[in-house]
Amino acid sequence: MTDAAPVPQPAGPIVVGTDGSAPAAQAVAFALREARLRGTRLRAVCAYEYAPTQHSGFEWTAGAGPGSGPVPQQSDLVAQAVADSVEELQRQLGGPSVDVEIVCNPGRPAQVLLDASEDASLLVVGSRGSGAWGRLTLGSTSTEVVHHARLPVVVVPAEHAAAS
Repeated sequence: MTDAAPVPQPAGPIVVGTDGSAPAAQAVAFALREARLRGTRLRAVCAYEYAPTQHSGFEWTAGAGPGSGPVPQQSDLVAQAVADSVEELQRQLGGPSVDVEIVCNPGRPAQVLLDASEDASLLVVGSRGSGAWGRLTLGSTSTEVVHHARLPVVVVPAEHAAAS
């Protein structure tokens, strides 16, 4: 019986939550830099739910309360907006490009992120930073992710501006 060295497995992707906000953009920039350093891919995840409105039937809202049914074209528009945002951040950061997978799924943001990170090596989220109190506390999504993730989590503060 020989002792064979274990075959190294490729590192799982870095998962980052994004919702179009400035703190989320800072989290995506951090995750892109980290993916470059680790030589791994990035999975940008956006959760969405639909909330009925009195005027227009259904309206897309990131992280809203329980929805009542998706409009298929809307999820495609959300995915394209996320892809465009990540592509622009990669362009701004310069350097080598990172392989990015875009995932837009319906559901509560924290649960969608946790589900999308099952095979990940790192989970990155932004913090909520509205007003003096918001800068001192985490948002509900980042708090839930930190408490329930089974992998390392980075919460990027709203003021994060690391050099590229």
